[in-house]
Amino acid sequence: MARPIKVVPAILTEDPKSLKEMIHLADSFTDYIQIDIMDGRFVPSQSITYKDLIALPPGIIWEAHLMVERPENHLEDFAKAGAQKVIFHYEATSSPQNVISQARELGLKIGLAINPETDVTAFRPLVNKIDSILFLTVHPGFYGSRFIPEVLDNVKVLRQNEPDIEIGVDGGIKESNIVQIALTGVDVLYIGSAIFLQSHPAEKYREFMALVQTATRVDNPGT
Repeated sequence: MARPIKVVPAILTEDPKSLKEMIHLADSFTDYIQIDIMDGRFVPSQSITYKDLIALPPGIIWEAHLMVERPENHLEDFAKAGAQKVIFHYEATSSPQNVISQARELGLKIGLAINPETDVTAFRPLVNKIDSILFLTVHPGFYGSRFIPEVLDNVKVLRQNEPDIEIGVDGGIKESNIVQIALTGVDVLYIGSAIFLQSHPAEKYREFMALVQTATRVDNPGT
């Protein structure tokens, strides 16, 4: 049976007004979004903060991708702001296990993001303690960064060894590579600029969903 693949729009902005506009737009074609948070230290860029998220309309379901140093210092703020899930970077803290434990105490789902250079063996011991793994197929921090196809080999390795963990891919996903990515065994595709920087974002989102469904049928010709 085919694994269902989700496409999640990823919002990256430093402007609170743009944030509201992008969320309103996303609400017209999806019921779940990811919001990227950058501190200007772990990555060069800065974005909106948890304070801009407290005023989100009720009913919006969202997760936070924390591209920040010391994510353990941010968990409580994002829990209060209404995040359902927080994804933090393995490379951003000296104690990923402590971050995971704190998130659980706050009632948050927790995911682990992995930079392109990090080997699968480094974080394998944590897989059974978290809800998902997010592979970055770009160097994080900017919309439109260059796609790094070698990361897909790590996706395949993890899927072979961990058949049940939710795996996501984030960065540089476009029409030209989405089918290739979908066939590696991923569960979630996070797409930012290829949706929100287009003239018709809702239409582009539907195009990506159609391509993912095609890839699933190709991967499972008997279904």
